[in-house]
Amino acid sequence: MQPYQLGSTEWIKQELAGLFGQQVTMDLNHIIRLYGLYDGPGQRWDPNKGLDYKPTVKRTNYIKKLIDDEARYMMGVEPEIKILAKEEGGKDAAAQIEDWLSDFLRRQRWGDKLIKGARDCFIGKRVALKLTGRTGGKLSVQFRPSLEFVYDTDPEDVDTLSKVVFFYHTNESDQPDKQRIWRQRYEMVKGRCLLTEGIYNGYGEKIEETHREEDTGLDFIPVFVIINDGLTGDMTGTSDVETLSDDQDAYNRLKSDDIDALRFNMFPMRVVKDADQKTVDNIKIAPGALIDMQTDPASVQQAAAEILEAHFGYNDRLENALNRHKNDMFSLLSVPNVSLEQLKGFATSGKAMRALYWDLESRCEEKWNVWDAALIWMTDALIRMAKIYGTDKLPEIPYKVSITHRYPITGDEDDERQVDMQEVSQQVRSRKSYIDKWMPDADADSELEEIIKEQAMLGDSFERALDTELETGEQT
Repeated sequence: MQPYQLGSTEWIKQELAGLFGQQVTMDLNHIIRLYGLYDGPGQRWDPNKGLDYKPTVKRTNYIKKLIDDEARYMMGVEPEIKILAKEEGGKDAAAQIEDWLSDFLRRQRWGDKLIKGARDCFIGKRVALKLTGRTGGKLSVQFRPSLEFVYDTDPEDVDTLSKVVFFYHTNESDQPDKQRIWRQRYEMVKGRCLLTEGIYNGYGEKIEETHREEDTGLDFIPVFVIINDGLTGDMTGTSDVETLSDDQDAYNRLKSDDIDALRFNMFPMRVVKDADQKTVDNIKIAPGALIDMQTDPASVQQAAAEILEAHFGYNDRLENALNRHKNDMFSLLSVPNVSLEQLKGFATSGKAMRALYWDLESRCEEKWNVWDAALIWMTDALIRMAKIYGTDKLPEIPYKVSITHRYPITGDEDDERQVDMQEVSQQVRSRKSYIDKWMPDADADSELEEIIKEQAMLGDSFERALDTELETGEQT
């Protein structure tokens, strides 16, 4: 994909007829601006003209930092996806499906794709979770940013996709007839998902030799569109970047003005009074330089030289203003400011740090409502596609999908471990569950077998010792 290039949008209006097509076209142009703000170039501004100096344009990109921090906290440790059997006797089959899914996602570099997909979603309002596969081929999973797809839904159900079109430009041209756009369209027709793929020009006309059509063999479109925040029925979503843009702009301008003010105060104005012109012409600015001061004959005052310095103090006001804008940006995304200066004197226990991240965790849990639905859909779709395309043989059992969110925040593990041990001793938690949680690299079944063997050995030793003691007592 060419960065921030949209080109002709006539074909989008053809694919998405009516007002919705025009709305999507306008939204894509807006998203390009949002990516510019995130990357930094979009934060530039034109300084005031007509000045006798070149104003400083300094950018400190807090937008990128905060978006990355938010995505890192939410997706830095990938969620745990578990397959649970709904019926007795299906535990082994569920474990087999879960092992297959874990291995598949690991080979797909799932953790890396997930955090990048989250960033694109927070920046560009939405992201598409796309699954691909075909008979005799392999399954794959990927995320596509909002600048690379448009979609439409069932008129009676906004959650059901009727069409998804992926695209990107393969060349750079301002003339629509010379533009080349790769387009891949998934569309539901009479209960079947049809795939159309090819190269088109900017007018939406296809280049015949690159065109192909096929029936995917699926009764659903293998795409899930994840919307960032938004309201009921919202098909575009909202951007976290836009929330920060005003404060980021004010912060950058204040900091740039401060640099200019500091620069001018470093070189104060020099004033010479009642001196003749020869004295002024011979003044040198250098360490240890002397001035041969001669009074102007036309003046009645003695010649003098001095430095004119500014006495306006603005340091405290500036720092307060900069900190206010910076803290507002942190607050708007519920990201705690955990710099060393801010944490000075703060109790850094696990519970205290957890409390510091409560707002961010609540915000992430809210976002997980749609991400959970996407991951459950992905799991179901991958299992169905593996069966349809014959890529893997998986047992067919009734199951449910469980998603566990994991955040990279320290906790009081000793207290949590003690609670879990009490639950095991009170038989409200299994030993296998405890081992899976606290020793994830260990084989729980093997560990349980060793525990049973040790208990049996200890039991035999105790019985032998008791028998010996009884025999000794009888002899006595």
